[in-house]
Amino acid sequence: MTDGHTLNPAAIQALRDLSPDGGQEFFQELVAIYLADTPKHLAQLEDALNRQDAAVARRAAHTMKGSSGNFGAEELAKLAHEIEKACKSSNVAAATALLPEFRKQFATVVAALKQVAADG
Repeated sequence: MTDGHTLNPAAIQALRDLSPDGGQEFFQELVAIYLADTPKHLAQLEDALNRQDAAVARRAAHTMKGSSGNFGAEELAKLAHEIEKACKSSNVAAATALLPEFRKQFATVVAALKQVAADG
């Protein structure tokens, strides 16, 4: 069950409703893809910020904003949006300053998604 803050239950239900057979397997597959891909995008973001490459960092943040938003991880999507905006303005320092909170929120989202996927 979600805590009401980490994941939006309506977004989770919307993803569940996409299942062609109404089963849990499709949703679990979506979660698995998110859990496999998002850490790669986070690493890409961190690497780009370390290299002062705002364009690459912006694209990584944009990707995570969308995928996190699809799961109703609204706070994480909001942080990704803030990082994306900072990178669009070439403000790498501001984007970098948001990373600790982004990592913390991402860990919370991962735990919540694993729980929701396991609960069925």
